[in-house]
Amino acid sequence: MSNIAEGFARKGDKEFKRFLSIALGSVAEVQSQLYAALDLGYFAKKDFQNAYDAALETGKLIAGFMQYLSTD
Repeated sequence: MSNIAEGFARKGDKEFKRFLSIALGSVAEVQSQLYAALDLGYFAKKDFQNAYDAALETGKLIAGFMQYLSTD
């Protein structure tokens, strides 16, 4: 969320798209950390799956927004 806000504040589509890309990378980082937490026993499998699915959906939304901005 912070990357998206920072990119938006820069007032340029090119910079905004760049920060959306960074936010998409952050989604992958979250997914990786979720696997680490699961392996360490911090999550029940169901809780892991719910969080992972939320991250996956967030990534899809960001990617769709990036595609929308590229159609200009």
